[in-house]
Amino acid sequence: MHATRLLFIAVSFFVAGAIRADDPPKKAEPERLKLWNNNAPQGDGTFEQAEAWITVHRPEKPNGTAAVICPGGGYGGLVTGAEGHGIAAWLNKHGVTGVVLEYRLPKGRPFVPLLDAQRAIRTVRANSKAWSIDPAKVGIIGFSAGGHLASTAGTHFDDGDPKATDGVEKQGCRPDFMILVYPVISMGEKGHGGSRTNLLGKQPDEKLVKLFSNELQVTAKTPPAFMAHAKDDKPVPPENSKMFHDALQAQKVPSKYLELASGGHGLNGYKGPMWDAWQTQSLAWLEELKLLPASGEKK
Repeated sequence: MHATRLLFIAVSFFVAGAIRADDPPKKAEPERLKLWNNNAPQGDGTFEQAEAWITVHRPEKPNGTAAVICPGGGYGGLVTGAEGHGIAAWLNKHGVTGVVLEYRLPKGRPFVPLLDAQRAIRTVRANSKAWSIDPAKVGIIGFSAGGHLASTAGTHFDDGDPKATDGVEKQGCRPDFMILVYPVISMGEKGHGGSRTNLLGKQPDEKLVKLFSNELQVTAKTPPAFMAHAKDDKPVPPENSKMFHDALQAQKVPSKYLELASGGHGLNGYKGPMWDAWQTQSLAWLEELKLLPASGEKK
């Protein structure tokens, strides 16, 4: 009886081992992390007991590229489904680590979302080894007002603080690339009134309007950018993307503007040929810039 039981255990271990050997590698579960440990800066030297979060979606076979994802919502809410976790799932299919940012809503405090985006980029770089990421291939993707935040991160950045006691703050926060989909870019007349009010307040100072009109903040150090915008977008006119693209071209920064024939704001509810077009072409653009391995290339 004892021998029979030992034989059963041995066979069980053999079978279990065989099943494990044949199973494909399991994808890591998404990990949701605090950015500020409930002590978040507001940009004016003060702090609040509030939090911003990132959810890290890691692919089964990472290729080293990562992107912080900024959902839209007019700076009054966050569309974290289609413009957040859905984008992370798409990136994962292509070996890219997707990091969904739940940034704090500004409520007239213009630096709050930017501080969160900068912190998210620094956090990804600080964890690059553990997450199988190349710290020189950390980009940012944004939609609508999230596109404004992404373009703000791409025009307002630093190299980190080498004297910081916090390892995250030692990291630079310049994204290596931007993908901006029907983005708000300007805080001027051609921008989006609701986003401007939520970010800057009802009667914003003209200096802040200029500072956060990102078409006016482009320099030769601004990272490469891919923009996609529908011609018939009414809430956020395509002039936003055009102005940003023109500014990038003037500074000889690699950039591409994909003008979509239709789809409006949100591109027909995040589906269809216009939605597919920006995804396909943005990946091809990243490959051209060597920010993504060429299709079929193994890493």
